[in-house]
Amino acid sequence: MTTTIKQEDFIQSVADAFQYISYYHPLDYIRALGAAYEREQSAAARDAIAQILTNSRLCAQGHRPICQDTGIAVIFLKVGMDVRWDATLSLQAMCDEGVRRAYNHPDNKLRASVLLDPAGARRNSRDNTPAVVHYEIVPGHHVEVICAAKGGGSENKSKFYALNPSDSIVDWVLKTVPTMGAGWCPPGILGIGIGGTPEKAMLLAKEALMAPVDIHELIARGPANRVEELRIELYDKVNALGVGAQGLGGLTTVLDVKILDYPTHAASLPVAMIPNCAATRHVHFHLDGSGPAVLEPPDLEQWPKVNWVPDTETSTRVDLDTLTPAEVASWKPGQTLLLNGRMLTGRDAAHKRIQDMLARGEKLPVDFTNRVIYYVGPVDPVRDEVVGPAGPTTATRMDKFTEMMLAETGLIAMVGKAERGPVAIEAIRKHRSAYLMAVGGAAYLVAKAIRAAKVVGFADLGMEAIYEFDVRDMPVTVAVDSTGTSVHETGPKEWQRRIGKIPVAVV
Repeated sequence: MTTTIKQEDFIQSVADAFQYISYYHPLDYIRALGAAYEREQSAAARDAIAQILTNSRLCAQGHRPICQDTGIAVIFLKVGMDVRWDATLSLQAMCDEGVRRAYNHPDNKLRASVLLDPAGARRNSRDNTPAVVHYEIVPGHHVEVICAAKGGGSENKSKFYALNPSDSIVDWVLKTVPTMGAGWCPPGILGIGIGGTPEKAMLLAKEALMAPVDIHELIARGPANRVEELRIELYDKVNALGVGAQGLGGLTTVLDVKILDYPTHAASLPVAMIPNCAATRHVHFHLDGSGPAVLEPPDLEQWPKVNWVPDTETSTRVDLDTLTPAEVASWKPGQTLLLNGRMLTGRDAAHKRIQDMLARGEKLPVDFTNRVIYYVGPVDPVRDEVVGPAGPTTATRMDKFTEMMLAETGLIAMVGKAERGPVAIEAIRKHRSAYLMAVGGAAYLVAKAIRAAKVVGFADLGMEAIYEFDVRDMPVTVAVDSTGTSVHETGPKEWQRRIGKIPVAVV
């Protein structure tokens, strides 16, 4: 039997898939996250999970991106040997056209993050192409497609190591996960690839992430082989590290551990680990020649009944328009704030340009004196929005610029996601500044706190331009205070100690 797949059916299916996953979490992930919310005992982690769950429902209802980082497009293809193509484009070109349509969709425009000439000019392709496509030719007469959108924060935490055959995979994972920090936006999923060659192990780790979340079913029935034993062992022990949601400390760091393995050389034990973040996004479909894929919307009644709202009783309202260095210095680690007023934005490219301008003695386009900067690259607005989803980007990428910004521009505080490194923490302590953490994976929820937005500098940088946002009750947590105390250090240590006294089944 020979099946004919039409070019337009394939392209439109890919386009529909990337739109679909931009605003629908996989239901298995949401169920697991809801269960984690119910058992979480850390107030900070529970609040973060509540924001992620609320954001997920809002995105599903509003058909807007779960995260402002709408990812690099990854496509796994299994093409049946009996498939015939009615097409003039290559498979890569068809995938790229599908991605192009999805990311430039006028009703839900997605952020284009792919840069051409990565070691040189780093010029934005403007349509998020090309996609990263993996092909496999298999028996059969249909095409199996998996479309995934992987954000840079989690991709940047990918790890590979060539272990000795006698080394412990568990020991390597437990040593490595804490070095990943919180930039991958836990709670998420760890994909682990074991064996083959280095590039095969990495591909196995990525592909493992595409499988359903089923660790609790596995625990209930018991392991049937060594890989399943390893999954359960790593699930328990990684959660016992106490990293917790957003790295704040808590019971759940991973919702599942997925493993694929492959035969390897006698002298080798290659191991790769790739995390999936709180914006876990993938969808699977088959094409059999009968037309484009039909992706059914999930049942929103199955989403956890969680509705996060700003806590005005326990959080401190901050007026950004009258904020002083003395007020910043008074904030305490773990204190929750609701930001109101005008703040500036800027991330990698803007910081580099500021550095170059200051080195040349040039005047900056905006005055940062007594201002707060938000590390963000928002999605373009649609319809009546003032800005699209605008969650935080990983703050550690700005660590090397922190001393410059605090010493030379008058900046007094920063907002981002995840932890800060030693260089940034020392600069914060030295200048009596503070770093505030917003929840990664709650981009649409955060955007609803932004009442006005305008570009005020470096417009040519697109989503990396300097914006001025006018915010109302934007939720943040004091992650590093003016003394240099970091909750991303104190929280996980405290919860690792507590979890050591809790039966494993609770975690």
